Amino acid sequence: MNLLSLTAVELGKKIKAKEVSAEEAVKASLAAIESKEPQINGFVTIDGECALKRAAEVQKQIAEGTLTGPLAGVPVAVKDNICTKGLLTTCSSKILNNFIPTYTAQAVRNLEKAGAVVIGKTNMDEFAMGSTTETSAYGVTRNPWNSEHVPGGSSGGSCAAVAAEEVSCALGSDTGGSIRQPSSFCGVTGIKPTYGTVSRYGLIAYGSSLDQIGPVAKDVTDCATVLEIISSHDKKDSTSVKREDTDFTTALADDARGLKIGIPRDYLGSGLDMEVKEAVLKAARVLEERGAVVEEFDLSLVEYAIPAYYVIAAAEASSNLERFDGVKYGYRAKDYEALHDMYKKSRSQGFGAEVKRRIMLGSFVLSSGYYDAYYLKALRTKALIKQAFDKAFASYDIILGPVAPTTAPKLGESLCDPLKMYLGDIYTVSVNLAGLPAISVPCGLDSKGLPIGLQLIGDCFQEKKIIRAAFAYEQTRAYHHSPLAEQ
Repeated sequence: MNLLSLTAVELGKKIKAKEVSAEEAVKASLAAIESKEPQINGFVTIDGECALKRAAEVQKQIAEGTLTGPLAGVPVAVKDNICTKGLLTTCSSKILNNFIPTYTAQAVRNLEKAGAVVIGKTNMDEFAMGSTTETSAYGVTRNPWNSEHVPGGSSGGSCAAVAAEEVSCALGSDTGGSIRQPSSFCGVTGIKPTYGTVSRYGLIAYGSSLDQIGPVAKDVTDCATVLEIISSHDKKDSTSVKREDTDFTTALADDARGLKIGIPRDYLGSGLDMEVKEAVLKAARVLEERGAVVEEFDLSLVEYAIPAYYVIAAAEASSNLERFDGVKYGYRAKDYEALHDMYKKSRSQGFGAEVKRRIMLGSFVLSSGYYDAYYLKALRTKALIKQAFDKAFASYDIILGPVAPTTAPKLGESLCDPLKMYLGDIYTVSVNLAGLPAISVPCGLDSKGLPIGLQLIGDCFQEKKIIRAAFAYEQTRAYHHSPLAEQ
């Protein structure tokens, strides 16, 4: 029996039933990583020794009855921009190549309290800036469905690790689609929760008003289970929200009756690949057959989402990345003449091209004379986009659409044209600007055998509605294992 072909919840049940031990599950994960990593490069750091030690502790607590949760003993992976005490956390950047945090992110702590075993840290676009996981200082990650294609980004390592069945589930972060888009490209499920639902404490910031940690897994049940575990109010995070309705697994009902679903006509226009469009509309018809009311409508301001997002995200990145200067931690240039020269050389040598591009863009839009013309205008546009969604959710429970205009592009195609790469986020960035929850669910394969993702967007704090709809849709189709997973 291949333990990693099971979902995280299924594996947890077998561990609890003593059909398999936590140590066996961790060993199976480490063996899969050793076998498949040369082909996909999904991990930056693997901590097998600590994982096995932790698995033995968890197994003892399971036997004693102190750990009874659904993920007790299950190996998980964590994106490399989420801090883990004593374990290298680099943001896939040279500038943090030696950074070992002295604390653990609250979301990871919640997972560990539930008995999950952290295997290692997954590859990503440097500082989460990118849509392909090609900007990593540790090499590109490849798509388990076809190694000539990207896995998406910036959480490409987490999604590829789940799709390749190196782990059953993983944590990612979503700033403008960084969980949903790679989930779509890798044929797995990913949730971006409402802003403030999961603590950002320990998440190395890219865009502070946009970033949110979320789960990546094989199915909706796993995602709902992980999200239920990691969601918590955290006094250490000023943006954390106190919620009483985080029992997300109660929404796992095979029923879409009573749900009103809107499809924005703006999402079905030019630029959308026909195979993606057909798969998404077919999924909409399935939900209609399951009892939902589905209709098209006009969602305004879609064309302004990309410029508003990149102005705001770059401005926040420019501010957040100021701290990486070679003084307190991280990479420091070896040869320099004085303090300012050390700053310049450390940052020039430590940051990659895409990060430098966004820092410069952010510094420009925040500079005197351009602040009003660009940054404030982008903030006003963000408010208008939120109003447009508020108006839509007055009529609909869920907004349905594609995750990305195409399936996964080939390696190297996006980086040669950054603007084209940015435009690939057109269906995802609005969700982050408005602080909304959204889920990506596999809904088919294109003619090249690459996965297509369906995006379901909910109003703030309405994760249960999108989980319910996604689960109802998921019951109509089998999970497709990637070619690498079946090796």
